[in-house]
Amino acid sequence: MVQQVFHQFLRWPLLVRIFLIAISLMTVFGILIHFVEPDTFPSYFDGIWWAVITMSTVGYGDFVPATTEGRLFGVLLILVGAGFLSTYFITLATNTVMSQNAYIEGKATFKGKDHVVIIGWNERAREIINQLSSLHFNGEIILIDETLQQNPYRNHHIHFIKGEPFKDKVLEKASMHEASIALITADQNRNEIEADMHSILTLLAVKGNHPNVYTVVEILQKDQVLNAERAGADEVIQTNLQSGYVMINSIISKGMSKAILKLLNHLKGNHLQLVPVTEDCLNQTFQSLSESLLEHNIILLGIKKGEETLVNPPLTTMAEASDELLVITN
Repeated sequence: MVQQVFHQFLRWPLLVRIFLIAISLMTVFGILIHFVEPDTFPSYFDGIWWAVITMSTVGYGDFVPATTEGRLFGVLLILVGAGFLSTYFITLATNTVMSQNAYIEGKATFKGKDHVVIIGWNERAREIINQLSSLHFNGEIILIDETLQQNPYRNHHIHFIKGEPFKDKVLEKASMHEASIALITADQNRNEIEADMHSILTLLAVKGNHPNVYTVVEILQKDQVLNAERAGADEVIQTNLQSGYVMINSIISKGMSKAILKLLNHLKGNHLQLVPVTEDCLNQTFQSLSESLLEHNIILLGIKKGEETLVNPPLTTMAEASDELLVITN
């Protein structure tokens, strides 16, 4: 029985064990000094108080052993107890520094839920995090990357996990099973084919950990979009295709790229947004909706019906409860 308790005690964290030993020494020596010198230490509390002061080497002097036996107890307590107490504070400081280093180096496990996980570090990820921070995003942001040596942010709302994002142990550190959104960016250190394969592999791992998490995946090659959708992507961002469209618009209509970027920038006031159809908008035509929304300084561009988005549809198009409105809001 005693051996089992001892083995169980050895499994406890070092800091807890040292603390319990120090407390036990204070209590035992405090009680013993009461019996050795009852006149100097009339109560157990006085003895324990003296033991605490002696072990911490503060030495108030309000209680001092008067006999040789009591002083020998004091010497023994200083030699044994002070060492344990010092070890406790040293271990506490060491653990604090190690925890801080683990957080900075991406080794600390995140414990939370409904957070946003961003996979891959590049200029796109940096801009996303900066914009979310500027918009006073209340949720936690988890950044997973295998190339970074330390957390590029000191903001406690941005937790860094270092490792390969397609490995379960890395995703478990990020509490992927509790995440609300996972954004997978293309690896800038690989060619386009390898980057897409890496993104799809990561997507499979993410969906394997949390099938219901909303996933947004950046795909570079058009041929891999279908594979990403097969792997469970809820939304696919075709970076090259979108950039190409912006460039074409700039050729046809000079200066269009600045207008598009302004609409997409959530920090510049006016921006594109999908909003659900409210009850007062039900069964209204596109024309009547446009007129009513304009009164609130909202421009209606289209209606999203299921997976299809109708931009500038016929004026007689009706809005249904399951639809979403594509608008420019301020």
